[in-house]
Amino acid sequence: MKMEGLEIRKIVTIIEETGREANRELATPIKKAAAVAVFTNPFAGRYVEDLAPLTDASVKLGDMLAKQAVAALGLDGKQVESYGKAAIVGENGELEHAAALLHPKLGTPMRENIGGGKALIPSAKKMGSSGTAIDVPLGHKDAAFVRSHFDAMEVRIPDAPRANEIMLCVVMTNGGRPLPRVGGLTVDQIKGEDGLR
Repeated sequence: MKMEGLEIRKIVTIIEETGREANRELATPIKKAAAVAVFTNPFAGRYVEDLAPLTDASVKLGDMLAKQAVAALGLDGKQVESYGKAAIVGENGELEHAAALLHPKLGTPMRENIGGGKALIPSAKKMGSSGTAIDVPLGHKDAAFVRSHFDAMEVRIPDAPRANEIMLCVVMTNGGRPLPRVGGLTVDQIKGEDGLR
């Protein structure tokens, strides 16, 4: 399957649902959904100054993955509470290839699919081989200082990324951690003015 000149080998969706924590039933189960694309790195094994093809491809990839993550949650996009993004680059690539995908343009399609999102989208990147796991950091979509939503979702694909591949992940959730109780700004206190509070 091709998209924006990238050869996609597979798309994977992972759903995690927590209904019980510390021997207590949660009033609303916490759902996390990761949508992952595994594709050939067009710059594997060579230095290229202009990484715009990856940056440009991130727009359509991000739209597809965001739609998939929201659908996996079974929600209207506006009900998503937190988000995150990450990439693992195979050994013949560079961390900068992950940066080209994650930072300049990926946030726009993610936000469009959830009706906004004023806060910075937490991100992580690393080099790795097949089966490498990455903890995708999560934060509230409208206020980065909402402590109850400081979280992560581990994502791992047994056969990815191969040496000449990249694995791009988008994660969406319907809430924060189960039973949060470490204080700080709460969801009902969000002002949503600057993406922080």
